[in-house]
Amino acid sequence: MRAVVQRVNRASVLVDGKVTGKIDKGLLVLVGVGREDSRKDAEWLVDKTLNLRIFEDENGKMNLSLIDVSGALLAISQFTIMGDARKGRRPSFTDAAEPEVAMDLFNYFLQTASKTVKVETGVFQAHMNVELVNSGPVTILLDSKRVF
Repeated sequence: MRAVVQRVNRASVLVDGKVTGKIDKGLLVLVGVGREDSRKDAEWLVDKTLNLRIFEDENGKMNLSLIDVSGALLAISQFTIMGDARKGRRPSFTDAAEPEVAMDLFNYFLQTASKTVKVETGVFQAHMNVELVNSGPVTILLDSKRVF
């Protein structure tokens, strides 16, 4: 599984003009599920995301996690994160999981994270408009296979 993690002051997702998820201080996480991914990958990604020390402490150093700051998580399923654009001009999505598998693992990601923090989300496979105010900006890339 892959994620683009962005520290935000606020973020929201709209589907058909209606807000389906909204947070204030926290993390916006765009999540992609790969063909080879399992629940173990989802668990790793939840643990890494919730415990990333990317929030500033009283000295202005990034020493605090989402849990430490009592922040919220807005998770959006985004298969395009699995895209491979190394060849040609159109990305290949052959490494992305089939929708049924991706939905199961994404929901497992949400359920696991919601045991620890407030979780909001969009609508799986819907066209979504995501709005955010990136704080910092701070953006981190994660991959459960540790390819980067």
